[in-house]
Amino acid sequence: MPLKLKVNNVVSTVDVPPETPLLWVLRDVLDLKGSKYGCGIGMCGACTVLLDGTATRSCLTSVGDVVGHSVTTIEGLSSDGMHPVQVAWKRVDVAQCGYCQAGQIMAASALLAKTPHPTDAEIDNAMSGNLCRCGTYLRIRKAIHQAADASHKTAAVADEPGVEAQKA
Repeated sequence: MPLKLKVNNVVSTVDVPPETPLLWVLRDVLDLKGSKYGCGIGMCGACTVLLDGTATRSCLTSVGDVVGHSVTTIEGLSSDGMHPVQVAWKRVDVAQCGYCQAGQIMAASALLAKTPHPTDAEIDNAMSGNLCRCGTYLRIRKAIHQAADASHKTAAVADEPGVEAQKA
């Protein structure tokens, strides 16, 4: 059954059963390999994508359930890798093995979209479903704070009369 999906602002038609997990469609049909298979039961967060801006486990989400919605994967977060969360991740050197990082970054970006200046407790709560086998949780928290600060500085510069926004 052909289904129309909007992924990373591109509308595609996929011919898969509607109950197919979104993760498999992203990886195997649309060739978007950033979202990872970790556990298959939504407990690790490696497969996290944004569904209408909300962090969502793509291994548990049926592709039929995303028709009419917008899906953003790590590949669509920023065309040049300069999203504030991605920049902070690099600056803090968060990744160790890197397997969980796409899911971590997507969850962090969803958090910052809803809570621009989160506390440590808010970060810990929002990120609690994303597991990092390497234990980089303190660096993840630090990077989220840096991304929040960078986003705030960019927004403040953009609000000044006659000044265009600059990347932090």
